[in-house]
Amino acid sequence: MARRIPAALLVPAALTAGLSLAPVAYLVVRAAEGGLPAFAATLLRSRTAELAVRSVGLAALVTVSCVVVGLSLAWLVVRTDLPGRKVFGVLAALPLAVPSYVAAYTWIALYPGISGFWGSALVLTLCCYPYVYLPATATLARMDPAMEEVALSLGRGRTAVVVRQLRPAAAAGGLLVAMYVLAEFGAVSIMRFDVFTTQIYTAYRASFDRTPAAVLGLLLVLITLLIVLGEARSRGKAAYALRGAPARRRTVVRMTPAAKALGTGWALAVAALAVGFPLVSIGYWLADGSSRGLDPADLGASVAATLGVSAAGALLTGALAVPVGIIAARHRSWAARFVEQSSYVGHALPGIVIALSLVFFAVRYAYPLYQQWPLLVLAYAVLFMPAAVGAVRASVVQSPPVLEEVARSLGRGPLGAVRSVTLPLALPGVAAGTALVFLTAMKELPATLLLRPTGMDTLATQLWTQTGSGSYGAAAPYAALLMLLAAIPGFLLGRRET
Repeated sequence: MARRIPAALLVPAALTAGLSLAPVAYLVVRAAEGGLPAFAATLLRSRTAELAVRSVGLAALVTVSCVVVGLSLAWLVVRTDLPGRKVFGVLAALPLAVPSYVAAYTWIALYPGISGFWGSALVLTLCCYPYVYLPATATLARMDPAMEEVALSLGRGRTAVVVRQLRPAAAAGGLLVAMYVLAEFGAVSIMRFDVFTTQIYTAYRASFDRTPAAVLGLLLVLITLLIVLGEARSRGKAAYALRGAPARRRTVVRMTPAAKALGTGWALAVAALAVGFPLVSIGYWLADGSSRGLDPADLGASVAATLGVSAAGALLTGALAVPVGIIAARHRSWAARFVEQSSYVGHALPGIVIALSLVFFAVRYAYPLYQQWPLLVLAYAVLFMPAAVGAVRASVVQSPPVLEEVARSLGRGPLGAVRSVTLPLALPGVAAGTALVFLTAMKELPATLLLRPTGMDTLATQLWTQTGSGSYGAAAPYAALLMLLAAIPGFLLGRRET
């Protein structure tokens, strides 16, 4: 019999779900304004089908590529005697510090012919594989070797046990990658590859008729929901094997010299393409000399604004994700599935759609928030909720439920058991999810461009402004600082489990 969800968890989780679904309500209102004929005309256009194929095809290829790259690096770093594996562990997480639009420009500036589908797939794979790598390393690091020994004693291979344990982490990471790609705007724009997001942006900017853009946005939501349901189905009943006793120190697989050479070459190649190439390009921009007239005060103000709004967004997102993550890990009711899957919707929508929905809300119902930083912080929470929810859920799932049952047997109520047992055990996941949101929020562009208060510029908006006008040398200091600041949480995330 399914346990009832405590009201103290369900109420804030339901509010989080409502916040995540608010942009969908905005899209429905906007799509309905044009009437059924306009809705059908947009939906049935051949261009709409073409955009769907392009968007889903790109998301599928990047997701599969990220799963392969992320799992292989996680295995090499955590479970083998790869030379320099701690260094590679940090390097493997650092691509999160590289904005996708910066990575796209560094590639297309050197190889103009790489634009289009394959160029977009390459850039997004190199930027997104850490979404799979990080949860996979956390799972491998906490995996109890006793489970593998039991499987071996029963005649089963070690691989089957490891794969089953990795399924939830790989599925959650793959889901984040797929939704990131579906909502990506900057990289695909620079690569000149039309997908849903570029067409939505064009439709919003080109005319006052928002119906076509709203219809495309709703179709994107539908695709996202299908992907979320597919992820839940692929996760199935897979769960982390847990014992009451603490796990022993993990075993390290000894590789042959040939395997070490191949593993080292693979890790070096990924690090060189994902981190080394953008750094060299930005170094070239800095050496160009055209940024020497930059006002240090403007640069400092951009740094302060970036850190302030990103930290506020990360803290709010982490707080909202805790009840959702606990419910998703410990309950199997329809309400648990609803609040978890609702939290993923906002991440698949373009930032401009999220921003316009919040502007719509603020102008009509909360005008004092219009063009104020709390509205931007709220947008970050809607956009990046899945990253925090996934980290909290994975951390709670790996915590033995028997400890909560012991707390209940000692007289603690459901909420008391959560507060005294579940939350302390989930703190590593909460911290990791919050750090990931902080890192991602620093790089966010479309929503920040629309919602930032008048006169406030972040490093991302300054970078976009300079690169948009072709002033790549002037953009270099903003790009360098953005990558430097983002590298700090990226370094901590990569070092945490290696």
